Amino acid sequence: MQENLVPPTSPSDTPKPRRLEPEDAQQALYRLKNILKRQEVVESLAQRQFEDDDRSNLLEGLIHRQHESEIKAILNDLHPADIAFILESLPELERQAIWQLVDAEHDADVLLEVADWARESLIRSMDTADLIAAAGNMDADEIADLVPDLPPDVVAAVQRGLTDEERAQLIEAMGYPEDTVGAIMDFDMVRVREDVTLEVVLRYLRRLQELPDHTDQIFVVDRADKLQGTLSLTRMLVSEPETLVSSVMSTDYLTLNPLDSDSDAAGAFERYDLVSAPVVDDMGRLIGRVTIDEVVDVLQEDSEEQALSRAGLQEDDIFSPIRTAIRNRAPWLLINLCTAATASFIASRFEDTVSHIVILAFLMSIVAGIGGNSGNQTMTMIIRAIATGRVTGSNVLPLIKRELLVTFLVGVCGSAVTAFFAWFISGSIAIAAVMMAAMIGNMLIGAALGVMIPILRDRFGNDPAVGSSVLLTFATDSLGFLLFLGLATVFLL
Repeated sequence: MQENLVPPTSPSDTPKPRRLEPEDAQQALYRLKNILKRQEVVESLAQRQFEDDDRSNLLEGLIHRQHESEIKAILNDLHPADIAFILESLPELERQAIWQLVDAEHDADVLLEVADWARESLIRSMDTADLIAAAGNMDADEIADLVPDLPPDVVAAVQRGLTDEERAQLIEAMGYPEDTVGAIMDFDMVRVREDVTLEVVLRYLRRLQELPDHTDQIFVVDRADKLQGTLSLTRMLVSEPETLVSSVMSTDYLTLNPLDSDSDAAGAFERYDLVSAPVVDDMGRLIGRVTIDEVVDVLQEDSEEQALSRAGLQEDDIFSPIRTAIRNRAPWLLINLCTAATASFIASRFEDTVSHIVILAFLMSIVAGIGGNSGNQTMTMIIRAIATGRVTGSNVLPLIKRELLVTFLVGVCGSAVTAFFAWFISGSIAIAAVMMAAMIGNMLIGAALGVMIPILRDRFGNDPAVGSSVLLTFATDSLGFLLFLGLATVFLL
């Protein structure tokens, strides 16, 4: 009987699989900041204690290497996405210093995970050899994402290191506009013919080192690479090996065109619960696929852009220089200043009315504020509906009618409470009635503009979210003051 020469492993000897936890990045960031702060304090003390520059430099070097070892131990145990989060959360100088301590094997993944504004500073701190090495570990579609940020000599060197097929894929991916399916599609996929058995397909898959990420289906093509159907892995595994692919493949599938909007593709993934989808050209030939990980990135980017654009901002490094931050924020703030000045000018035209009935000065801000809030509610819903493709030319008028009706009913209830408040502090039923009428009117104005402004901006090819809230606030403030003080002038004086 042959002896077992391999000793049994005890439970304590068995390596425990590392789990990914969202808190890992937060805890690592906290520890890194403490190390950086400690390093700064110790180096400052060393410079004060030792007047001899050589002794001071020696001590600083020892401390610096110790801290570098601690930082490396923390960083290189993290997932690339967590490393990217940490780099985005540091000022540029610290970001570049920490980036130098990341293992080269993580460079490619981190560059793909990190935000565009942070990636630019990381690439600036890398030498040509490191950039070429990092790009050499990427697929053609991934290199295409980085090309706008890479120096031309690096791009040329990377292209020389690609095979003819990879070079053709890179050129093709670079040829599609940003925010299209072609810009996010993946060229790595499995294709088979329809006239082979499932057993042949299984033998082919076993010869591969690994399946492409997010492979839930295999694409069935003819000899001209025209897509004939899709074969899901689950269907293949539960079918008899002698079955032909043509018998079990699905001909009911979604295809994308490389020039389709990536937002439309994301909507299709959300609607049909897809993991991957084929991309075909105008001739029906399979040229790539889109996977769920790219779609999640698109949805996140769109969400962030909408959140920033409502405030008139663009994506920016929160640690960027003050001059850059001013250029990003100043334009819409100046526009807000102009709109606020216009509203104040309108209010000043009713100086006599306000001087006779001083209480109006305290009440008119309520009318303007409630109108703006009502319009923002409507506008948020419409912008979301536009993004998901639910707003069409045929349903704009019904949408306006619906929002006006809902706003009127809500306005009646809310204005009754406001009218009671106005009567309570003024003792005048007439002021309460004017307050109620002005509030309902301004809420209706806000609702109508909340529908029309984003739709009109979308019709003229502009982002419906950019600046819409500024335009809405301008209208509800100006028209709210005009309506309230105008009614007060007519009925109260």
